[in-house]
Amino acid sequence: MTVLVATNNAHKKQELEAIFPSWTLLLPGDVGKPGWDHEETADTFMGNALGKAQSLWTALGGRYPVLADDSGLCVDALGGAPGIYSARYGQEAAGRKLSDHEKNLLLLKNLEGATDRRARFVCALVLVVAPHRVFTAEEAWEGEVARSVEGVHGFGYDPLFLLPSGLTSAQLPPDEKNRLSHRYRACRRLAAVAADLDAFA
Repeated sequence: MTVLVATNNAHKKQELEAIFPSWTLLLPGDVGKPGWDHEETADTFMGNALGKAQSLWTALGGRYPVLADDSGLCVDALGGAPGIYSARYGQEAAGRKLSDHEKNLLLLKNLEGATDRRARFVCALVLVVAPHRVFTAEEAWEGEVARSVEGVHGFGYDPLFLLPSGLTSAQLPPDEKNRLSHRYRACRRLAAVAADLDAFA
């Protein structure tokens, strides 16, 4: 089955390809929409994922099923921040989009002196195959924020997401991360409830 992924993030596409090996995943640029974007205005991960999926499905006239995710890191000591603003963390104050490394350093700075470092990655997934055939799943991955950036794998906040094993997400081999992550958990739930989707190939 060919599925269009509502993202311009190639890292996310790679993770999804490893989780759904039987699906052919395309980015908007692969189908003539290289500049596609959707303004995230919802106040929940699921609301943003649903908005992205429906927006791209409509833009392509329903030619492909569309898979969208919204995910981020929620830190207890920061009241759940950066949360749905994870990709835009620090952007307003800086007047520009920060790199992943800059966002990680900002998070460490904002947690200086904090003893409670509990955090979780959250992933909401939406698969739209028709206006009234919409499948959703949401999952979390529990951990805490490390005290320094560690690891070279992954992207985003992976170098700061500390697991009970003592390793950060970025220190895990990609295949191991894919078996543990919030995105993997949400994808497996989505696949379970949408098991008949090969009929839409």
